[in-house]
Amino acid sequence: MSDEVLEPVRALLPGIAGRARSADENRRIPEETVAELAAAGVFRMLQPKRYGGAECDPAEFFAVIREISGACGSTGWVASLLGVHQWQAGMFAEAAQDEVWGGSPDALISSSYAPMGRLTPVEGGYEMSGRWSFSSGCDHASWAVLGATVVGTEGRPVDFMSVLVPRADYGIHDVWDVIGLRGTGSNDITVERAFVPAHRAMRNYEQAQLRGPGQKVNTGPLYRMPFATLFTSAITAPVIGAVSGCYDAYLAAMRDRVRLSLGGGRFAEDRFAQVAVARAASEIDAAILQTDRNVREVYRHAVRGDAIPMELRLRARRDQVRGTERAVEAMDILFKTAGGNSLRRGNPIERAWRDAHAGSVHVANDVERALAMYGRSAFGLTVEDDLV
Repeated sequence: MSDEVLEPVRALLPGIAGRARSADENRRIPEETVAELAAAGVFRMLQPKRYGGAECDPAEFFAVIREISGACGSTGWVASLLGVHQWQAGMFAEAAQDEVWGGSPDALISSSYAPMGRLTPVEGGYEMSGRWSFSSGCDHASWAVLGATVVGTEGRPVDFMSVLVPRADYGIHDVWDVIGLRGTGSNDITVERAFVPAHRAMRNYEQAQLRGPGQKVNTGPLYRMPFATLFTSAITAPVIGAVSGCYDAYLAAMRDRVRLSLGGGRFAEDRFAQVAVARAASEIDAAILQTDRNVREVYRHAVRGDAIPMELRLRARRDQVRGTERAVEAMDILFKTAGGNSLRRGNPIERAWRDAHAGSVHVANDVERALAMYGRSAFGLTVEDDLV
């Protein structure tokens, strides 16, 4: 499956790289790029087969995302999130899936998972209101998955839900003006007293326990994988990809560079530069190898129909946050040794440095929290967290 998408995507990379500066300046991915990625099949890789998707091995999806991110970090980030939401929508009730893809199998979904919405039970479902931030790629989507709290009769929270909302029911507010991942268009979304039928709301607890209602119709192994493994990997893959692409750009730029300071000479013959390159390459390789190993192992358990051990789920989270951390460490090594020219706006090294650091602050990349969960389990203590 990966070659069927990867080869067409590789043909698109020069154009994506050429539009990277425009994406930064306009603070959103060009429509042309989104259309090209859709035509290449990127967004259908994790989509249910019942709606024209491929249901492929998710490690293949993340390999494609890393390639895209190497050309433009913002484009890879948006492609990763819009792509992984196609998987999550398959966990909702069949009626919700029919609404999303019944009109067009190319419908895309953005998200904002923080429970900023308020759900009040009404006949047949809920009334929903709220404002959410950081909905990457929302301008390209016709649906959004939004986090919300169910409020009981006394006004207290009684449950946490993920809710599918159609574009007609929410507004988008252009507020995205940031340092890194500028092209992701991660704007705010507002909903005012919209009716949400019960089938478009899914309990976060059920999702974490691999009991999403969509599993009754989407019975393939992809839909037996934990949200925490797939979604957090979708956050890390673009960061690793952006740094990996920067590494290639760095070698191309620095290979023939002649220094005018520090005694002159070719940069490539400097022993300290050689060590820096080796360190950066090792961190990137480690990030890719560990994250791929874990995703593939979780997928193998799902293919066999086995329960996914908590130890494996925690290891996947451990290595996912370390993958981001390793990529950022490699990025800092490259940035520090690239010289003053890498500071110029539009330079691929400067852009990748900003994008990698911006991606690292996502809540899914909270290194200390994820590592503490792993350590807690290693000591035989109970771990309770929806992102595992």
